[in-house]
Amino acid sequence: MSHLNKTEVIMFMFSGLTDNEQLAPFLFTFFLNVYLVCVVFNFGMMFVVLKASNLHTPMYYFLSYLSLVDLFYSSVIAPKMLADLMSKIKLISFYGCAVQFFCFDVLVVTEALLLSCMAYDRYVAICCPLLYVLVMTNKKCWSLVFLSFSIGFLQSVVQTSCVFSLEFCGPNLIDHFYCDVPPLLHLACSSTLWCNSITFFFVVVCGVGSLMPILVSYTFIVSSILQIKSSKGRQKAFGTCSSHLTCVSIFYGAVFFIYLHPPNTALQIQDKLASVFYTVMIPMLNPLIYSMRNQEVKRVIKKALHIHH
Repeated sequence: MSHLNKTEVIMFMFSGLTDNEQLAPFLFTFFLNVYLVCVVFNFGMMFVVLKASNLHTPMYYFLSYLSLVDLFYSSVIAPKMLADLMSKIKLISFYGCAVQFFCFDVLVVTEALLLSCMAYDRYVAICCPLLYVLVMTNKKCWSLVFLSFSIGFLQSVVQTSCVFSLEFCGPNLIDHFYCDVPPLLHLACSSTLWCNSITFFFVVVCGVGSLMPILVSYTFIVSSILQIKSSKGRQKAFGTCSSHLTCVSIFYGAVFFIYLHPPNTALQIQDKLASVFYTVMIPMLNPLIYSMRNQEVKRVIKKALHIHH
């Protein structure tokens, strides 16, 4: 019997979001609008931060990079998902799948680390306000952003190499709408023990490792806010954190639901719904949350609209 290796599968096929042909046009229209809103608002957020001099602070520096990451990581998934909604045969090449997997993995981990950097920024601003300018220098902010992208890139190189060095010699139907670890490992002909271990390791290290600084930062932040005597002062201090807390809760809730629950075929539909929220909805929601809940951003947008009018 000849040796079977991964090159024997040169194309993968997605099961897609739905096999209901009547539902597909509605989903296409809905998610096309979601993606367009995502592109417009993330570009808009970057433009507002760039042009408004009063937003040239570390918090909005991190926010502009968060918008950049959201823009790219939704673009890795959404256009292909939209095309597949209107296609009966949903194909992607082996190497196209590897590229999609690699890019998405880089950007998701980078997003988690940027959220962690933003929590640290809020901690310094609220707990050490007199030292804020000395601590959050331009060089330090740039270093934190560079470190976030570097860790995302390096861990994705390891994960992608591990997954796509497996043997794929049998079924090529990925029961999903994009290339992700669990459905790909399910198709592998060779042992996936090592890849499962690598995936779990990176979810714990990058996921929990980025979440812990957020939890520690907000423990100190809440303690400091409670010590503020005036209710107006407490409200103002919490207001600067509410947008970030909302984004963190949505992001980590979806991530841990998808990657840390035990395998169960009954959860496949819920997994897809959570994945849609995680890959398409969150990149749209982040700039909306910041533009609606952050008073400084709202003031800049209102001023811009007023000048234009």
